[in-house]
Amino acid sequence: MAALRGSISRLISDSISKNRAAQLVFFRGITSKLFVKGISFTATEKSLKDAFTQFGKVVEAKIIMKKDGTRSKGYGYVTFSATDEAQKALIDMNGKLLDGRVISVDYVYNTPKLREPPKAEADG
Repeated sequence: MAALRGSISRLISDSISKNRAAQLVFFRGITSKLFVKGISFTATEKSLKDAFTQFGKVVEAKIIMKKDGTRSKGYGYVTFSATDEAQKALIDMNGKLLDGRVISVDYVYNTPKLREPPKAEADG
């Protein structure tokens, strides 16, 4: 029985150490989605996608627009099909010129949204 427990324990610890990199990526929240700020106000989603396509398959390029839809707010998101492609794009595009403006690129981190505290009822 003790030998069986030892075998199971080794099997679990081997499995955990093999998946450590995947767990690290999961827990840190690193994704294949990048946040891009400093985008030209006249940039289009097509021009943003074209700029990042050289690093891999771009699934989506989204520029956040003003409410009236006339121009961008100066930031957006680029989603790649793989995290290594996103990492290459992050390294190479951060601080580069795009449509005449220097852009800043960073990962989009998955952070849990905090719930609002319950509203206190007024005593009366």
